[in-house]
Amino acid sequence: MSIAKTETGLQVLKDRSVPLTPRQRSVFILVDGRRSLPELLAASAAMGVSQEDVEQLFALGLITDSAPQASAAGQVTAMALDGGAGEQPARSPMQRYQDAYPIATRLTASLGLRGFRLNLAVEAAGNYEQLLELAPRIREAVGPEKFVPLDRALNDR
Repeated sequence: MSIAKTETGLQVLKDRSVPLTPRQRSVFILVDGRRSLPELLAASAAMGVSQEDVEQLFALGLITDSAPQASAAGQVTAMALDGGAGEQPARSPMQRYQDAYPIATRLTASLGLRGFRLNLAVEAAGNYEQLLELAPRIREAVGPEKFVPLDRALNDR
């Protein structure tokens, strides 16, 4: 089962209205709706994140269990019933945001001090449209090659 940010969590990420420890914030940023709890803990282990940090995010209502595997299974079933000719439905702006946000934060964080303001702007982006507005600045800062994964997350079906 994957872990995803709640609407409250997305708002808190944007306005920082709930104080989080650096470890909690680090793992919170990694929550993308695709990773399971063990995957999140493994990805953030080097930062000293513990299961208690993640449990606190659940307790605060910032993250929740999601089941994208069920929807993927539904898509496979629908394609099988359709003879495999069906197209994958377009991703919602929320899904695009959830896919693109961790990529954008990783790219801007890799810029160091020269990307500090851009990184803050990405962290403040609370929805797909705001992140899309920042995309040209991110592309200019990291270059077209490194920008490709973010472009796909924002624009591909």
